[in-house]
Amino acid sequence: MSATEWAAQALQCFDAVVQTTPGLRLREGQRQMAERVAETFAHAQLARESGAAHGDAAPQRCIAVIEAGTGVGKSLAYCAPAIQMALARGTRVLIATATVALQEQLVHKDLPALAAAMPEPFSFALAKGRARYVCKLKLERLASDGGEESGLFPDESGEGAASAATVASRQRLYRRLADDLATGLWDGDRDQLLEPPEPALWAPVAAVAHTCTGRHCPMFSVCTYYERRKELVAAQVIVANHDLLLSSIGARLLPELGNCLLIIDEAHHLPKTALAQFACEMDLSHLAWLGQLASRALRVSAQVATGDATDVAACSAHLRAALQDAERLIVDLYGAPLREVAAHAPGRTASVRARVPGGVLPAPLADALAQALHHAGAWLEALRAIARALREHIREAPDEARRLSQAYAQVGQLAPRLEAVHATAALLLQEPSEGAAPAAKWFTLNADATGIAVRAHASPLLPGAALATHLWPSVRAAVLTSATLASCGSFDFFLREAGLQEAPGVTTLQVASPFDYARQGTFVARGTAAAPRDVAAYTRQMLQALFADLAGVTHGALVLFTSRELLRSAVDQLAAPLRESVLVQGQLPRLQLLQRHRDRVAQHQPSIIFGLQSFGEGMDLPGALCESLFITKLPFSPPDEPVDEARAEWLRASGGDPFMDLVVPATGMRLAQWVGRAIRSEEDHAQVVCYDKRLLHTGYGRRLLKGLPAFTLQERAALAHPA
Repeated sequence: MSATEWAAQALQCFDAVVQTTPGLRLREGQRQMAERVAETFAHAQLARESGAAHGDAAPQRCIAVIEAGTGVGKSLAYCAPAIQMALARGTRVLIATATVALQEQLVHKDLPALAAAMPEPFSFALAKGRARYVCKLKLERLASDGGEESGLFPDESGEGAASAATVASRQRLYRRLADDLATGLWDGDRDQLLEPPEPALWAPVAAVAHTCTGRHCPMFSVCTYYERRKELVAAQVIVANHDLLLSSIGARLLPELGNCLLIIDEAHHLPKTALAQFACEMDLSHLAWLGQLASRALRVSAQVATGDATDVAACSAHLRAALQDAERLIVDLYGAPLREVAAHAPGRTASVRARVPGGVLPAPLADALAQALHHAGAWLEALRAIARALREHIREAPDEARRLSQAYAQVGQLAPRLEAVHATAALLLQEPSEGAAPAAKWFTLNADATGIAVRAHASPLLPGAALATHLWPSVRAAVLTSATLASCGSFDFFLREAGLQEAPGVTTLQVASPFDYARQGTFVARGTAAAPRDVAAYTRQMLQALFADLAGVTHGALVLFTSRELLRSAVDQLAAPLRESVLVQGQLPRLQLLQRHRDRVAQHQPSIIFGLQSFGEGMDLPGALCESLFITKLPFSPPDEPVDEARAEWLRASGGDPFMDLVVPATGMRLAQWVGRAIRSEEDHAQVVCYDKRLLHTGYGRRLLKGLPAFTLQERAALAHPA
C-alpha cells in the first residue's frame, strides 16, 4: 500500500470506531488530530523498510507535535489510527506517558474499549522498569537471613552490621513476601502490594539488571520480570512512561525505536524528564562501599579463577585516594560557610550548595576527578571480566548456579555506585565544543556533628541537546501531544526544549478545545495595589481579596499557590467560618482529600481546596467540583536551581535574556495548565480569578494571556482600602 492508502485506511478506522461506539460522537478537533496522526505515521519510513515503498521524495522521519486542548479526546485520536497503521504495516505502537494515572487509564479503560470496537484484534501490555519486580532468588536469601549474611544490605557508614532487631524486622517482611508469592497472593509486582515496602527495603530484592544473571539464574523459569517481558514481546501496543523510554534506549525491553510508531503523551514533561534521566551524582564522603565491592569482587574472582584480582585491589585503593582528594579540595574551595557555622555553633547542622561558574573546574580538582575517572573505568572493566567469567562458570557448572548467582547479586548490588562515580566524573570533566552549552556542575556540602558530607553533581544544561543526542536519532515515526505544548501562542519554546527546533520532518498542529470558553467561563483579572515584588504587602492585600471572594463560594473551588510559604500564610490567616470549608494539600492523602471534596459538594456544602503546583496539573474536577479557580500569583519559577542558574548564566553570556527566553515561556505553559483545571466538559461553567496585575499591565503578561483559552475577560480594580 502507498502512504496515502495507509493514511486513508487508518482514518477510516477512526471514523468507524466513533460511529459504532455508544457515547461517542464526531468532534471536529478530534478528527483533525486523528488525520494528522495517520498522515505522520503513513509517511514515516521505518528503519527496516525500503525507501522504494514510499517514493524517493518521502521523508525518512516524520514527527508531529500536536497540542490538543482539553476535551478533544486525544487518546482515541492517536490510538485508533496508530494501531490500525501498525497492524497494516506489521509493526508495533509504543505509547509513553508521564503519569501513572494516564498509564492506568490507557491499559484498563481506553485500550480495552478500543480493542472491542476495532474490526481487527490487537494485544496490549503495560511496560515497567525491572526495579518494579521482585527477584525471587534475592528474596529467598533475605527471607532466610534478613540481610545479615547476604551482603544485599551494604553498610553505608562503615559502622558494622545492623542491629538484631533490624535484621529480625527485615526477615519478617521478606518471609511474608515470600509466603505471599508461594501461595499466589502476590505476583511479584511491587505496585500490586497493598503496602509497598520502603525504598530502602525494596531495593535489595528488586530485579535490577546489575544483580541478574538472566537465563543462567536457577529461578529464570519462574521469574516475574521475564514473564512480564514475554507479554511485552507478544503485545502489539505497549504503554510505558517517559523515564522507561529514555532509560531503555538501546536496550531490548521496549520495541526498537526506529521500527515502531512512537506516541509521547503528556509531552510537556519530556524535557524535564530528560534532564533528570541524563544527570548524575556521586557521594565523595561515604566510601565504605568501595571496600565491600572490592572484597566481594575478589571473592568471586577467586571462585571463578579470573586474572583480575590484582586490578580490583589496585583500582579500589587508587579510586578511594582520588575521591578523598576531590572531597578535600571541594571542602577547601567551597566549605568556608560551613566552617564559619562550626566556629560559632559547634554541632549545628548546615548545608551549602556551590555551583561551578561557567562549568570550568579549578585545575587541582579537575586533576583529582580525572584520576577518579581513570580508576573507576579500569575497575568497571575488571568487574565486567569477572561477570563474564562467572556467567560462563554457571553455564559449565549448573549445580552451582544458585550459589554463584547470589554471589553475582552481591557484587551487582554495589556496581551502580561505581558506574555513578564514572559517569559523574566524566560529565564534570566534560568541556563543551565551541558554541555548545557547558554541563551544569555543582557540589553540595552538609555538615553536622559527625563532620562534612560532600556530593558532586552534573547535568546537561539543555534538555533539547540531550534529547537530540540520545533519543531522536533512533526515532523514525513519532507523535508528541499534550493539552499544553504551545507557550504564549507559539510552539517555539517546546520545540527548543524537546530538541526538535531544527530537526527535519517535524510538523506542528494546534487543535482547539471543543469548549466555548467565552460562553462557559469568565477570567477575572483582579489586581492589588502592591506590586508582587513587594512580597509582604502583596501577600496581605492578595489574601484580603482572596478571602472576600472565597466567602461567596457555594460549591467547589480550587486555590493554587506558588509556594508553600504563601499557602501556609493563607491557612494561618483563615477565619474560623471559612476554615471549615478548606481542604489543604498535604494534610490528607490526595485520594482521601479529593473524596472528601466530592462528598461535601454532593451534599451541597462549599468545599475549597488549597493546593500547590502538583494540584495545578492533571486534577480533574468537573462540574460543581470546580466552579471557581483562584490563582494567587503568576506561577513564575525563578532560575534558582543549579541547572537553571547555569542555563541563565550561559544565556546571558550568549546574548540572550533568561527571563524572556526561558522564564516567561515556561510560565506560559504552567499557567495554561493551571487555567485548564476550570472547564473540564462542555456543560461546565466556571470563573478563573487571578490576583496578579502583571498579567494585564506588562508586556510579558499580555504574552501569557495570549496563550490562555478565550474566556470572557473582566478586569476589577484593586481594593479601594487595602489592609
